[in-house]
Amino acid sequence: MATSGRRRRRVAGAAALPLVLALAVSGCDQGGNESTVSLTGTAPPSPQGSGVPQAPNTDPTSTDDPSPAPGNDGTKNNAPKVVDTIATGLAAPWGLDFFPDGDAIVTERDTQRVLRISSGRRHRVSVLGVLDAAAPEGEGGLLGVAVSPDFETDQTIYLYLTTGSDNRVVRTQVVNGGLTPLEVLLDGIPNGFIHDGGRLEFGPDGYLYVSTGESGTPALAQDRDSLGGKVLRITTDGEPAPDNPSDSPIWTLGHRNVQGLAFDERGNLWASEFGQDAFDELNKIVAGGNYGWPQVEGTGGPDAPRRFTDPQQTWDVADASPSGLAYADGFLWMAALRGERLWRVKLKGGRAVDRTAYFVGDYGRMRTIARAPDGTLWVTTSNRDGRGDPADGDDRILRLRP
Repeated sequence: MATSGRRRRRVAGAAALPLVLALAVSGCDQGGNESTVSLTGTAPPSPQGSGVPQAPNTDPTSTDDPSPAPGNDGTKNNAPKVVDTIATGLAAPWGLDFFPDGDAIVTERDTQRVLRISSGRRHRVSVLGVLDAAAPEGEGGLLGVAVSPDFETDQTIYLYLTTGSDNRVVRTQVVNGGLTPLEVLLDGIPNGFIHDGGRLEFGPDGYLYVSTGESGTPALAQDRDSLGGKVLRITTDGEPAPDNPSDSPIWTLGHRNVQGLAFDERGNLWASEFGQDAFDELNKIVAGGNYGWPQVEGTGGPDAPRRFTDPQQTWDVADASPSGLAYADGFLWMAALRGERLWRVKLKGGRAVDRTAYFVGDYGRMRTIARAPDGTLWVTTSNRDGRGDPADGDDRILRLRP
């Protein structure tokens, strides 16, 4: 039973400021407001929404498959195309989800800002709040976001953030264009300068799935008394889901740093995971599974302990370093940071059988991908995260037609 995660619900900080600011504002008061949800400090360069179409790259390239357009099964698959740029001038956008009305919610890792992007033609960008509870450092900060499946009645969103002492899952409500005070649902997740995990995804079962990293301490991934290096499954109140493998939030273990979660149309959960020196992974997540880290990186082979589950696909770390993951139309779509590309992975019979790379080097580091209500894919770049080479307009959100 995991003992380090304290499952509790409490309000963090003082009252929120329920307001929306257009991002054209160049700065905000520095009034020493210590509220968990507030607008403080000097604003970074202002993001701008855009409804102007952008010329797509129509020549997809692949460093992995000899013929990027046809699949290995002989069928011809159309290449994805960038059809417009949703927003520019963002700062390391990390989390991305959608409200029932089609508007998007976006988190910025280092600025602590929670943004709303309208679904209208001009994609107006506004600030819902700034989370002082988040303490950005290294790979930590304000990370994943998930909109409640019952948002139309509860107005609730869930967030994953790094504090000075841990990583935690919190919830808040969107009220009058702002955020209510944060409520801590699950804390005690190990944090570090690296490997903080951070992805949130609601499953078809109504439970919240949470990816965590081993915070740079590999042994935590196999430690059942730690929430680090795991995929967690919790209720909307932060309790272990009732049919978890044990009386714990832990759903699977043996992960190095999962930053992508996605369910396919069959209800299977998939996870993209950073390797160390040799292999990044795409794993099919099965309750109680042990995915081998740190004993195994990539496919273990015949000498690996039978208790470990092999990945369905692996990549050289220079070609991937995967973060976000989404499912659409029979494919998983995986955003690559170091690889600076978008991977499309075909699913067949519940297995990942084929993959193709697109946009190699065209937009720099790709962090997060999500399917919009209209069936298009939104992809965020991450060139301002301290490891990229920002171009004019970075970071941006691209809209793709798969």
